Amino acid sequence: MAHDFNNILTVIQGSASLMQMDISPDDKQQALQQIITASKRAAALTSQLLSFSRRQIMHTRPVDLNESVTSMGKMLQRLIGENITLQTRLLPGGAPVHADPGMIEQVLLNLAVNARDAMPKGGQLGITLENITLNPANAALHRLARPGNFIRLTIQDNGVGIPPEILPRIFEPFFTTKEIGKGTGLGLSTVYGIVRQSGGFIYVYSNPGEGTTFKIYLPRLEAAGDLAGGLGQVPDRCEWGSGTILLVEDEDMVRQVASRILTRHGYTVLEAASGRDALVVSREHAGPIHLMLTDVVMPGMSGWETAENLKPQRPKMKVLFMSGHTENTIVHHGVLDPGVAFIQKPFKYNVLAQKIREMLDASQDQ
Repeated sequence: MAHDFNNILTVIQGSASLMQMDISPDDKQQALQQIITASKRAAALTSQLLSFSRRQIMHTRPVDLNESVTSMGKMLQRLIGENITLQTRLLPGGAPVHADPGMIEQVLLNLAVNARDAMPKGGQLGITLENITLNPANAALHRLARPGNFIRLTIQDNGVGIPPEILPRIFEPFFTTKEIGKGTGLGLSTVYGIVRQSGGFIYVYSNPGEGTTFKIYLPRLEAAGDLAGGLGQVPDRCEWGSGTILLVEDEDMVRQVASRILTRHGYTVLEAASGRDALVVSREHAGPIHLMLTDVVMPGMSGWETAENLKPQRPKMKVLFMSGHTENTIVHHGVLDPGVAFIQKPFKYNVLAQKIREMLDASQDQ
């Protein structure tokens, strides 16, 4: 883990140093792109750490796994290469579960990468969805299983297989058989954490030379309603907005970056370095404050306490929480409390701007 993070920091620090020099605009643009790419890698690595420990915040909603598998098909085929055939078998009538579509994406990607590495000379990767009912008798035969109706997601390859002495350890964090620099040992532990946090369970079957099969059981959503199928797409661009935003963040650099982002998107920004500062800024500002963007974990007064204290003064003000932590007052068992708007740090500027615009537009419609 230290190896991976140090490589990422080397890219960021080196690229930033280059930008301070008298270099061409093209070189500066390349250095900027390297900083962005490296920071995304760091964010993904942190997300994996949270996932395997089952402390990743879940943005759950009704999801059709048919749509998830279909929308990921082209990406998975590019990932595994032309010498591996991808075969999918969907579930007629839909495969509804209550899950975080981004987490489902991680599960599919991580298992596809493992399968690809197990088939260096090519092969077949199968993804199958089925309805499965476990009664008390057959559920008792498997550790972690429980009775009920499930969607079973099976991912099967015909690769080299897993030796029996290694099989019991594959879900252990940081356990890897890959050489240094080729893997963190977080891929399968991330999958395990996501499945367990989603209320499901996972089993693996493998023999050397006979391939590997992962079977994931997720509770079937019986009253699915309107399924928000497919994986959420991050907007490349965001329309500008207007209004006044109270930005509450105790980390100076984070606050400055967020303020510049919001100002560039047309908002008037009032900055506060703490919850108590936010109360003063709100009191001294004569005009409306349309939304408060606040960190959750701050010394003295938390973001949640700040919002509660401002509610009598600003009853119409929307509140968007942000945090890099998951153990706080707006999250229970990794799932957001109902009605709470939240964005995970680190965030992309267009995602932040889009989220704020959606919240402000919704308040105007009410």
